[in-house]
Order: sequence, then C-alpha cells, then structure tokens
Amino acid sequence: MFQRILVVCIGNICRSPVAAAMLAKALPERTIESAGLGALAGQGVEPTARALGEAEGLPLSDHRARQLSTDMINAADLILVMSEGQRRAVGELAPEALGKTLRLGRWLDEGRGLDIPDPYRKSSDAFEHVHGLLKDATGAWIGKL
Repeated sequence: MFQRILVVCIGNICRSPVAAAMLAKALPERTIESAGLGALAGQGVEPTARALGEAEGLPLSDHRARQLSTDMINAADLILVMSEGQRRAVGELAPEALGKTLRLGRWLDEGRGLDIPDPYRKSSDAFEHVHGLLKDATGAWIGKL
C-alpha cells in the first residue's frame, strides 16, 4: 500500500498543491505532500488555482511552496508528476526512484495517459481546464489506490 504519496510539478503553486489536497481529502489516512522541481519556495497557491480548489472545499490557504529534495523522494512510496519530462527529472535526482514515479495523468485518455499542462501565467480558462484534469486524474488514482 502506498502510505506516503508525493505530488510534484514545477513551481509547487498551481498543480501539485491542488492535486495533493484532492488526494488528501479522499485518502485522509495517507500522508500526501507536494513539492516542486523549481519551486517558488515560500509562495502560497496561485490565486486562480486556490479559488478553484477552495470552491470545492480544499484547504489550500496554509500551503507554502517547497523545493523537491532527495529526502522527500526517498521518503515517498509513490511520486506523481505532471509530465514524462518531470518523471525523468525526478529520475536524475534519484535514479532509484524511477520505478515509483508515475504521471498523475497516467489513467486519463482511456488509459493512454496525459500530461497535465502548467497553467501558470495563463488565462482563467487554462486554470479551469487544468483543474478539471486534476480532478479526473486524482479520481482515477483514488480508484487504484
């Protein structure tokens, strides 16, 4: 069983904190955290992403972005990333973690999988689209976990 789940994106202010909150809400008995490959350390959730998440009851106000570390990678049982490129980046930091690093969108698109694009500095429509993908992707993972 995957007890410690780490969700990773780039800045740790748009996708990974929202996805982590979605997973944590559905799986309260698990430890679910998030981090960024190039984190905007100390920043809160981007306002549009935060508003979309909070409208669904996700607790995002206390989140502060943090940089991914090898300690975090090693502590996780499962690492969920937004793209294949991010999966490779995690593998460069900790090659032994590649086997436990998968795309969050792995089960989307009828099982073919999808990358989840970065909405940072894009329109509210882009954030809404990504939020929907995060909901679908976390929902699919919840069914598998």
